[in-house]
Amino acid sequence: MSEPRDDGAHLSAWAPSGFPEVRPGDDLAELIASVVVSTGPTSAVREGDIVVVTSKIVSKAEGRVVAAADREQAITEQTVRVVATRERPGGPPLRIVENPLGLVMAAAGVDASNTPQGTVLLLPADPDASAARLRIALRERWGIDRLGVVVTDTAGRAWRDGLVDIAIGAAGIQVVDDLRGGVDAHGRPLSVTVTAVADEVAAATELVRGKAAGRPVAVVRGLGRYVPAGADALPGARSLVRGGAEDLFREGTEQAYARGFADGSAGREPQP
Repeated sequence: MSEPRDDGAHLSAWAPSGFPEVRPGDDLAELIASVVVSTGPTSAVREGDIVVVTSKIVSKAEGRVVAAADREQAITEQTVRVVATRERPGGPPLRIVENPLGLVMAAAGVDASNTPQGTVLLLPADPDASAARLRIALRERWGIDRLGVVVTDTAGRAWRDGLVDIAIGAAGIQVVDDLRGGVDAHGRPLSVTVTAVADEVAAATELVRGKAAGRPVAVVRGLGRYVPAGADALPGARSLVRGGAEDLFREGTEQAYARGFADGSAGREPQP
């Protein structure tokens, strides 16, 4: 008996055009469902698919649009902890901070683009809860059980130029693939490999959504193994946040030096 043929792994992602402007109070699930079905391919959504949504339209639908004559004040109000700052000629300082969601990012995630003049967008108050609500509503509309939902936002990365989208909210999807305890292709044990599946999904779909193309929603197919049945109790994207003692980079270099000189610890050997 011949071995079954391995045709390789396949992944597809598509982002429909024609998404309308979202306003506070809109039924976001209804908007997503109607656009995906009306513009998508045959059998647009199937069991095991993942719907990826930008945080911008979630924030708009949830009324996270706030008047802010001074964006810097809005950033200050959303700052839990300053990680690093850098002066910029002719403009306000760049601030890398931790926001109320535990996310460390520039400007606390406060967004002044694609929003009316004199207003800014805050991130959803609870992106995991937002993803869970969307998942429930979309499953009912489409009559499917295994559906993942990921809410994304754009972030920079330490030691790397350029921006990528990351998952800040998730529901119905296994957000990490923990390979520790297994072996690699050569039989060597894996002891540290934990893949951030939700972040990889978010980044992949940004390539088809674009930043200014008016396509804030994407559907991913081919990753059904990460969208199990009965996934209601799976951890959300908040579980991807590394904090506390596990965060080895809680301060920028300049801030760490300044603190060290202030408390007299500069130049001391680090304690185990």
